[in-house]
Amino acid sequence: MPTSLSAVPTTLLPSGEAVPVLGLGTWGMGENLRPPEKEAAALRLGLDLGMTLIDTAEMYADGGAEEIVGRAIAGRRDAVFLVDKVLPSNASRRGTIAACEASLKRLATDRIDLYLLHWRGGVPFAETLEAFAALQKAGKIRHWGVSNLDTDDMEELVALPGGGAVATNQVLYNPTRRGIEYDLLPWCEARRIPVMAYSPIEQGRVLKHRVLTGIASRHAATPAQVALAFALRRPGIVAIPRSGNEKHVRENRGALDLKLEAEDWAALDRAFPPPVRKTALQML
Repeated sequence: MPTSLSAVPTTLLPSGEAVPVLGLGTWGMGENLRPPEKEAAALRLGLDLGMTLIDTAEMYADGGAEEIVGRAIAGRRDAVFLVDKVLPSNASRRGTIAACEASLKRLATDRIDLYLLHWRGGVPFAETLEAFAALQKAGKIRHWGVSNLDTDDMEELVALPGGGAVATNQVLYNPTRRGIEYDLLPWCEARRIPVMAYSPIEQGRVLKHRVLTGIASRHAATPAQVALAFALRRPGIVAIPRSGNEKHVRENRGALDLKLEAEDWAALDRAFPPPVRKTALQML
């Protein structure tokens, strides 16, 4: 495993604000898989190591993950770029505002840096955008974005008044889920809209694949680090692996110092071929 730690690289939001390309995910936290204080301590370690972007959602453990994030960022809020999400069932104008205020209370903060629509539901985009604008005006969110939207959804969104201010699209992306490379990722790249990659190690399911283990062995790394290096190889991608224990946080951080070679990328492409046609956006 690489031992020296370089600075965490950043990418730019459309506003010009820099955010780290490797952040801290919280999906699965707050579900009593481990003591809450240990989960909060893992997040604090990640912040210490320069991974200052934390991603959470009101859906995760029905707000339990947000409460753990609140513990982790207490006393250091200004050093954190906080990402949260509203459920589509709450995404009406009034519902979005109420959901945001409830999330702020659980997070014990006065603002969310980037607030996302978790996926597309039955509420028209225009109504959710109105709520985002109201929340921005009130200082409760700084930027807004979306999650799990495919290219046609993004086209519809940016055509709306104010829709061009979308700051990110958070989608499933890892070696086994490369469909976005065909059209969605190039579409976002052309507009300088960062893509946030959730489940970049496929919730651990890729870690025993022989190609990843072989590459990891050659580089004295781990399969998780190889998967993260894959997700981060293109500019404008932010990976947010779950970060519930300190060992995994340190391992994830080490991925930034892993330099794969041409033969490694070729082996990954053979094992996980890039898409040759449009496929429906995948979700977990």
